[in-house]
Amino acid sequence: MSGMANTLPIEITVNGRRRALRVAVHHTLLDVLRDDLRLTGTKECCLVGECGACTVMVDGRIVDSCLMLAVEADGAEILTVEGLAENGRLSPLQQAFLDKGAVQCGFCTPGQLMASHALLEANPNPSLDDIQEGLAGNLCRCGCYVQITDAVLSVAEGGHR
Repeated sequence: MSGMANTLPIEITVNGRRRALRVAVHHTLLDVLRDDLRLTGTKECCLVGECGACTVMVDGRIVDSCLMLAVEADGAEILTVEGLAENGRLSPLQQAFLDKGAVQCGFCTPGQLMASHALLEANPNPSLDDIQEGLAGNLCRCGCYVQITDAVLSVAEGGHR
């Protein structure tokens, strides 16, 4: 069986850039983002959808990219952590994470940022409970939950625009 028999063509838009590629039918969106497109901000960790390190937005919804086959993303609009910055400048949310000390080892940070971004898009003025619920699928081994929450609140309150 040839290698092409185990691949399918897909077209996706990643961070505003249209991409056409052939992907192995068993590869996840995480595999394609990291290995094929070299967008390594999205992290690989648990591979079972428990930690949130691989969180990206697909057509406006947060998704654990380790659980989605790349072929399922055909035609989708995908936003990764690399797409949050504009013109080489950190987004207000990224800056708030730095300013509030919400980054320690940094492994969970891309997923936390993506979940926070999605939360703020859906609810620009979240309460503390809203933030905790919105980020419940993203684990932080360093225990930076207070700093992460402070960062999201500071953006919501207009302190990082």
